[in-house]
Amino acid sequence: MITCTKKKPELFNCDLLVYFVRQVEKGYPECVNEEISQQLKLAVDSGDFCGKEDQFLFFYPGTQTNLKTKRVILVGLGKKELNRETFRRAGGLVSVQALKTKTKKMLVVVPAALDFSADEISECLAEGLILGSYSFTKYKTKTDEDKNTKIAKIVFYPEKYAVAVRKGLQKGIVAAECGNKVRDLANEPANLWMPVDFGLYASALAMKPRMSCKILETKDMKRLKMGGILAVNKGSAQPPRLVILKYQTKKSAPTLLLVGKGLTFDSGGISLKPSKGMDRMKYDMCGGAAVLAAMEGIGAEQPNGINVVAVVPATENMPGSAALKPGDIITMYSGKTVEVLNTDAEGRLILADALAYGIDKFKPEAVIDLATLTGAVVVGLGHHRTGLLANDDKLAARILDAGERSGEPLWRLPLGEEYTKQLKSEIADLKNIGGPAAGTITAAAFLEEFVGETPWAHLDIAGTAWDFTEKSYIPKGVSGIGARTLLELSRTWK
Repeated sequence: MITCTKKKPELFNCDLLVYFVRQVEKGYPECVNEEISQQLKLAVDSGDFCGKEDQFLFFYPGTQTNLKTKRVILVGLGKKELNRETFRRAGGLVSVQALKTKTKKMLVVVPAALDFSADEISECLAEGLILGSYSFTKYKTKTDEDKNTKIAKIVFYPEKYAVAVRKGLQKGIVAAECGNKVRDLANEPANLWMPVDFGLYASALAMKPRMSCKILETKDMKRLKMGGILAVNKGSAQPPRLVILKYQTKKSAPTLLLVGKGLTFDSGGISLKPSKGMDRMKYDMCGGAAVLAAMEGIGAEQPNGINVVAVVPATENMPGSAALKPGDIITMYSGKTVEVLNTDAEGRLILADALAYGIDKFKPEAVIDLATLTGAVVVGLGHHRTGLLANDDKLAARILDAGERSGEPLWRLPLGEEYTKQLKSEIADLKNIGGPAAGTITAAAFLEEFVGETPWAHLDIAGTAWDFTEKSYIPKGVSGIGARTLLELSRTWK
């Protein structure tokens, strides 16, 4: 979707030419093109533009200049210290405006005279441009108007440091495509994306080098006594799947285990959810989507020195005649017994089996799970940060840093025996809920009971998987969060 060129911007024939400028305390923002600089000064003098972050200015050169573009857009980067998010937001803003003007071809001038590395500028601009141009129209009847709303070609022109720009561009493309893949999977309706489809998708990814796939079906789960997944699935007509996708370099390399909740639809089961907003429960598989999309990025980049295993427990949670009932006791893969007091607290049941199985089978150096697990995390953190809970400080710090670099911020919440005590059952080893207090923490405390001493982190993305903080590159609805953070971790894992 994005390429590089050596052709000078003034000679480039396109619909939109893009420049980025910094806000200054006095005088005028600088632009390397003299003709555009003159127009920029007029805009500043009139008070229409000063280069603030998220500010933009259109300029139509016509035949009065040597420029071959139909229009120019100047995008402000502000005057605060630059960071990666500055360029993602700028790239997203360009895509939003390009779509409004039905731009088909644009040239983006990657600025060199900034106190920021060229590869990171390019990487984050690419992420913003691709993520910001996303739309899901698969099930719309196609019209000529629909065909005119896609950006056909984006070209980068590096003012300097062409090698670094190209390197960053490739990283940005892979990461953005991971994010958009999560959005695609999550936007699929539950009648057309079922547990079996997770397996089909993973099997297709396994065609890439170093990757392999194994899928456990109902008979396999019964043999392995995966009571959590089987219990949640009892009310559904769709059979469950446990999808295992491996990326392997060498046996001696450390293994990172990723587990993603794959509830393709969550009615709440017998503990039925309210009808209002239940349509959004097709998004309850965003954790599984993020894990597999990250694996797609890992398969594209082929990092050395790390093995990555993704495990996705996939099922529906439905109130069928055989459904799990409040008060039932089930035996998990680990052998622990659980008293089910609320069938809508099902995600932790399927994750617990997947976590215990993955740790037994692959002996990972660390394990991370992602899940749209609790409404309580929305109450605590809103739609601005993902809840992070972990039994290992170093792992938590690495995830926090990867999330910050990816524009997917997290906030760490505590764990401790006092929370685990809320899960104590009178008739089984555990209850599947710990009461109304500290709901996000007790959900994580439940999962902690199934990971042993393995360094583990839990990401509760219920508040960020959809309705995430509004940004130029984040659409309404599903955000695509999680995959880029996991990809960033794989790039830096030592």
